[in-house]
Amino acid sequence: MSDAKKLSSMDASFLYLETPEMPMHVGSMAIFRLPEDYKGNFFEDFKAMIASRLHIAPILKARLQKTPLDIDHPSWVEDDQFDIDRHIFRGSLPAPYDRATLERIVGWMHAKLLNRARPLWEFYVFEGMKDNEIGLYSKMHHACIDGGAGAALTNMIYDVTPVPREVPPPTATRKLEPREVAANFLDSYQQLWRQPFDAKAPARTLELPRSGKNDLGSILFDNAMFQIENAVKFAGSIPSVLKSVSEVVGKVTDPKSRDSIAAMASPPTILNKTISSERSFAGTSISLSRAKALAKTSGGKLNDVVLALSSGVVRRYLKEQGALPAKSMTAAVPISLREEGNTDANNQVFGMICSIATNVDDPRTRLETIIAQSTKSKEMSHPLRALMPQVTNLSMLGAPIMTQILALLYSRSNLSDVLPPAANITVSNVPGPRQTLYAAGAELLHIFPVSISTHGLALNITVQSYRDQLDFGFIAGANIIPHVQVLCDMLPEEFDALEAAYAMSSNTKSAAS
Repeated sequence: MSDAKKLSSMDASFLYLETPEMPMHVGSMAIFRLPEDYKGNFFEDFKAMIASRLHIAPILKARLQKTPLDIDHPSWVEDDQFDIDRHIFRGSLPAPYDRATLERIVGWMHAKLLNRARPLWEFYVFEGMKDNEIGLYSKMHHACIDGGAGAALTNMIYDVTPVPREVPPPTATRKLEPREVAANFLDSYQQLWRQPFDAKAPARTLELPRSGKNDLGSILFDNAMFQIENAVKFAGSIPSVLKSVSEVVGKVTDPKSRDSIAAMASPPTILNKTISSERSFAGTSISLSRAKALAKTSGGKLNDVVLALSSGVVRRYLKEQGALPAKSMTAAVPISLREEGNTDANNQVFGMICSIATNVDDPRTRLETIIAQSTKSKEMSHPLRALMPQVTNLSMLGAPIMTQILALLYSRSNLSDVLPPAANITVSNVPGPRQTLYAAGAELLHIFPVSISTHGLALNITVQSYRDQLDFGFIAGANIIPHVQVLCDMLPEEFDALEAAYAMSSNTKSAAS
């Protein structure tokens, strides 16, 4: 990453919304198993392997370069003082050296902000666990990456065999000569006038020149170039934008949609409060093939089963607390906009609000209700997807500093304690690799996601598929749920209950026939 690359509005927003109580990084707690005959030093071997592959993911060597007075979005620039020893650390795990102890440490560490003076990622290696296991806690700022790009990064860093593959060294990049820069400028200038009006012209990406400098004059120039590019892109997308707006208005005004909109309203719960700067984390796994079979039997999708399991767990927990609302709770569900094969290290994500039927007692009826509700939520949110590429790159001078001030005021004012919640919990499902992965000769057993808790959305349940398993990561503000392990332990029981509901029904049908 030799040149500065400005963050998109969506990527930068994760920086602006961050407060000491609300870190905006995502991560994972991976569990490896060393071979019985392993004689090396895993920590040093792992660090050397990552060091040799940093060029595969240039974002790992990029640090933030802010603008004066935060007048515009910051840029990614290559860290000329990069030191891998500031990013990969040897962790210390106390007795009894098990996963539960590691989960408690991960929860504590995930609450700590990343140092913005350096590239925004850290790895911690925990050796000496039971059964020859190694724990790896990793965290990376959400400004760099979303779940889809994270899975791609996993594939880039890890290996598919116990013997690490040979990665070719980086190739030198050639800098453009001044004459080539001028030629590119003229080409872009011609496109600026031709592209909006010439329907036959190929839809090429308009790229105007940038100074890449960080003084106020250069920032104003670069922002002007950015606004011109965006204006041209917006002009080209006006038909699709108008269509989307028309569809949104049509759905909102349609009487049939009123029930769907009403179902998206979230009741207040004990989970929707201001969170502290502490986290509680736990992970558990279930069978992916069994979950897919359940989705097929129920006529839904895997994501519906994940929502039903999350609903069952939260319902049971709140019922035990005497705090289950009469109205169905809702989940904020991120939706990836990333096209297949796209591994860019940035955020390409959208979201919808879905009712999760916590007011339904029977597990089967609850899943079927969720399937119907998620279908309606997708229909309601689908027109907005076309608008997201336009929204994610909005840029207004002075907005960064104002957004940070507002985020801090929101955090300090405890407004989330009194405002109605947008959603009650966050549930995210990230597809992962199906084949077995290795790192420095150690087999990857699990990769539990460690995501983000926010004010008003204390509980986040994120799922990553790997091989034939679904690895669930539960994280919560520790002042709201001190021991999220309690919810985690309920999940396999909820899965068994959901399977039993369908098995019982099929047995009844066959007996009747």
